[in-house]
Amino acid sequence: MTVRIYVRASTKDQDAKRALSDLLSFSQSYDDNHVEYVEHFSGTKLDRPALTLLLNDAEEGDILLVESVDRLSRLSQDDFAILKQRIKDKGLRLVVADLPTTHTVSEGMSGEILKVINDMLIDLLATMAKLDNDKRRERIKQGLANSGYKPNGKKPNTAKHNRIRELASQTNMTKEEIAKAVGAGVATVYRVLKQG
Repeated sequence: MTVRIYVRASTKDQDAKRALSDLLSFSQSYDDNHVEYVEHFSGTKLDRPALTLLLNDAEEGDILLVESVDRLSRLSQDDFAILKQRIKDKGLRLVVADLPTTHTVSEGMSGEILKVINDMLIDLLATMAKLDNDKRRERIKQGLANSGYKPNGKKPNTAKHNRIRELASQTNMTKEEIAKAVGAGVATVYRVLKQG
């Protein structure tokens, strides 16, 4: 068995490793064998590099240890259901440091009841984390609107757009080659050409 410790922060400005030493100490009560997965990535995204690596590395009976449910997920209910299924399919046991009911495993009927309670609590905490994130984003939007701030958006790079049109008119390059030649994304090439 391996304890797979997952820590996450949304941005590089935040310290994803903040809780790591506490989780390392906590993991000793399960096993000395542990692996750390640290990333700076939004919890609103289902596919995250370190989390994907953890799930790929995991084996039946391993423990997925997180500080709190919001470090694992700020996902929509549908995406959280997908993540839970991936965890279940790998045979991982989810242990949440700040949710004591997940710390032990009981056998028999009491174990089944505790599993149902844990599943409900984890779902509730994940929903609350998503709602908290949505409310925070809404408050930021309201604050910006009240301050009179109006985003101007990114101005089009007319020189780059003209170069895209010029290369496309030669008809000897694919859109991918044009994108590479001008240092733009393929979607930008399609958008510019669609605009005419």
